[in-house]
Amino acid sequence: MYKNLAATLVAACFFPIAVQAQTPTKSAEPIKAGFVYVSPITEAGWTRQHDEGRKAVEKALGDQVKTTFVADVPEGADAERVIRDLASQGHQIIFTPSFGYMEPTLKVAKDFPNVKFESVTGFKTAANVAASNARYYEGRYLAGIAAGRMTKSNVAGYVAGFPIPEVLQGINAFTLGMRSVNPKAIVKVVWLNAWFDPPKEREAAMALFNQDVDVIAFHTGSTAVMAAAQERGKMAVAYHSDMRKAGPDAQIIAVTHQWGDYYTARVKAAINGSWTSGSVWGGVKDGMIRVGDFGPKVPKKVQDEILAKQKQVGAGKLLPFAGPITDNEGREVISAGQSLNDGQILGMNYLVQGVQGKISR
Repeated sequence: MYKNLAATLVAACFFPIAVQAQTPTKSAEPIKAGFVYVSPITEAGWTRQHDEGRKAVEKALGDQVKTTFVADVPEGADAERVIRDLASQGHQIIFTPSFGYMEPTLKVAKDFPNVKFESVTGFKTAANVAASNARYYEGRYLAGIAAGRMTKSNVAGYVAGFPIPEVLQGINAFTLGMRSVNPKAIVKVVWLNAWFDPPKEREAAMALFNQDVDVIAFHTGSTAVMAAAQERGKMAVAYHSDMRKAGPDAQIIAVTHQWGDYYTARVKAAINGSWTSGSVWGGVKDGMIRVGDFGPKVPKKVQDEILAKQKQVGAGKLLPFAGPITDNEGREVISAGQSLNDGQILGMNYLVQGVQGKISR
């Protein structure tokens, strides 16, 4: 679905996020910006965050932009049709935030060389196709610290979509963060092989709660896991969005994705003629990932600790994947005093020590 920068992204040309943040020039007609969403717009989650980004573009640019979106578009042929329609209708820049939209985006882009395309979570670029993604693992590590401080059973759960590197990064960073403050902690994983399936998400959460799990994280697209935690009196880490409406007592922290500044900068660049292709992999430092939105159960001391560590991550002083790291089969991944580079992170294909379970193949 909407995930995964492959290892080849490392070789791509990264460009600074702030470079495009120039003052746009006035034009007679507003620029038309299109957005394609892989699921319905719900109260929280992946698609909601991208739609918030679209709204941020409208707020920032006013009558200089007109946005359009099409939601609940399956990857594949349907995505190509929708992207092609938007290009045919005169949209000058089109955002396609789902990994499975990458190839359809590239295909349409060949036929519309004067249209700019933003392949969000894709890794392939072209003259008129840029790629972007966020370092979600940075937020996961910080959320793991919160889970490690809050757990009583020392058992966390993780409802995971597909075993791609991005998801493995999240599970591993969460586990490493948790065990950095609670070495006894373990993480149990359930694989869904789905991104957005609320009934399956709920079922997986309930199964984990029956296995001594008292705090749960997830890499799925709805609020189902959070709602299940609320129902069972357990704790949960929100993902993509603040989910306190779904779990007012359950939520301990949220890892949120912030797309508004990036989207606005890219539309501005399209307006003033400075848009260029390239790749971005932004994180806390760039304002694309943030933790916060603490729930009522989290002591101020823990909140302060996590916010302080978030600043350290943003400053590059705290690296989630710093050694020593061992996988859950006992093999050393990296030794003390070293840290994983971007290529090693992007190609992650193992689970770290402390994770119970195997990669679903």
